[in-house]
Amino acid sequence: MSNDEYKSKPRNHGPGSRIAEKPKDLKNAIKKLILYLDKFKPLIVIALILAVVSSILSIIGPNKLSDLTDIIKEGLITGINFEKVKSISVFLVTLYLVSAIFNYIQTLIMTNVANNFAKNLRSRISIKINRLPLKYFDNNSYGDILSRVTNDVDTIGVTMHQSLGSLVSAITLFLGSIIMMFATNWIMAITGIVASTIGFVFMFIILAKSQKYFTLRQIELGKLNGHIEEIYTNHNVVKAYNGEEESLEKFDKLNEKVYECNRKSQFLSGMMQPIMSFVGNFSYLAVCVVGAILVMNNEISFGVIVAFMIYVRLFTNPLTQIAQAMTNLQSTAAASERVFEFIEEKEMDDEKNIKKSLHKSKVKGNIVFDHVKFGYNNDRIIIQDFCCNVKPGEKIAIVGPTGAGKTTMVNLLMKFYEINSGDIMIDGESIRELSRENVHDLFIMVLQDTWLFEGTIRDNIKYNKENVTDEEIMQALEVVGVDHFVKSLPKGLDYVLTDNDSISAGQKQLLTIARGMIKDAPFLILDEATSSVDTRTEELVQKAMDKLTEGRTSFIIAHRLSTIKNADLILVMKDGNIIEQGNHKELMNKNGFYAELYNSQFKK
Repeated sequence: MSNDEYKSKPRNHGPGSRIAEKPKDLKNAIKKLILYLDKFKPLIVIALILAVVSSILSIIGPNKLSDLTDIIKEGLITGINFEKVKSISVFLVTLYLVSAIFNYIQTLIMTNVANNFAKNLRSRISIKINRLPLKYFDNNSYGDILSRVTNDVDTIGVTMHQSLGSLVSAITLFLGSIIMMFATNWIMAITGIVASTIGFVFMFIILAKSQKYFTLRQIELGKLNGHIEEIYTNHNVVKAYNGEEESLEKFDKLNEKVYECNRKSQFLSGMMQPIMSFVGNFSYLAVCVVGAILVMNNEISFGVIVAFMIYVRLFTNPLTQIAQAMTNLQSTAAASERVFEFIEEKEMDDEKNIKKSLHKSKVKGNIVFDHVKFGYNNDRIIIQDFCCNVKPGEKIAIVGPTGAGKTTMVNLLMKFYEINSGDIMIDGESIRELSRENVHDLFIMVLQDTWLFEGTIRDNIKYNKENVTDEEIMQALEVVGVDHFVKSLPKGLDYVLTDNDSISAGQKQLLTIARGMIKDAPFLILDEATSSVDTRTEELVQKAMDKLTEGRTSFIIAHRLSTIKNADLILVMKDGNIIEQGNHKELMNKNGFYAELYNSQFKK
């Protein structure tokens, strides 16, 4: 997009442009997470069942251990019955071994589920990106979107892997130990539970306090990523304007907010471990004292005390695991809210019902703008009433001051945005009745902003087009005058372009122009295509463009009016409307707005 449209759009690529919204609905996020896990539910159910069974087997152990203790105690006087000791020992070893195997299998299953779910989420986000209208990216920080794909998805995956199974196991141990304690001795059970009740109170207080900081952490992290993405993407501009100090100050402020959210959330969640450790030790003490009294009164055996010490551990330790799992689930809820918010963003209109299609080999090249009205926001219309009839093979130049609507017109023509009213027709067919893919296939588009991905020059030139020979690629490079440069590179067409390559802006633009020449389409759009090249290169590019425009209906957006003197029709735009039209000579003779623009560029 050229700079003349920048101010006419509600762009907001700054960090935190959308993420600092209303508080997150965490319960709804969890419900959505369960919904999105639908295809993994069978595996999750199996893993959770295994976790439950593993926990139940662990709960049975203390009861048998109590019997073993009593047998050994009685044997100290009458002689130890080694057969019973052996029998109980083998049973306990088998019990704990089976429990460990089940726990290992459920961990393996949850690891697989978590990784695949995270992979699927990233794939859905990738697909979603291609279905979102450009308006979404105009109003959102790229860094925040990247944060949702990386940090938020990773948070969900890690929690599912580490916390879901342990949460179920902890809950099972917690409930199971309560049942076994009451089944063994209700007085000891009440003693252990009352001693541990304080843990519940502190846990829920801490959870309530820490929740907001986990949510804020995800939000502030998205803001920080957005700032980093902006600064390093435009690092040369920052350096040129000596903006390092200002950008660093802003980074420090954002980083400080992330630090504060992390510090508070981790401090509060970190309190759970020492609190629960104290509660566990206090419960041991209470059980031992009460148990000793009951043993002295011959109400229980010594083995019951041993069993209850294990039950208390099985009762209190799950509280710590539950607290940790709940802490992780808070982060997951905040992360999943952001991920699902992105996935559920409104997409471009579905075009499955569109049946009409124009084949580029049969297109004549006529385009009609019929009373087009458009605004990026409904309350701010920038194209008021645009009418124009473009004949096949004509070279149409669009000029005008910043914000006049030049690039907006070609964006509407390409169906990047939907018009508010009016119509645009290609060979008599409304673009509303043509799919976006079909419309895009009809156009060659060379933009002001060059885009070369990491890959060979060959792959960059024939991007998204098959059956292109090296001879065709070299011919296109020769036409734009960059073949010598490519031949001078190591491996030529097989040279791999990276972000670290010292290729000039002009050379990059010439390569993108060559890419446009490879695509055989009836329409051509040049949006400030020569703005990044020097005067000498501009002459070469202009000759290449003249050859490229032969037999094609062309739209040329240009600030350098010298490059469009040979255009068949020049449309002079201002405030979204055509105020003058004609060829260069006619417009100069009118001595109007175009003549003023043209002369202003050549004043000495």
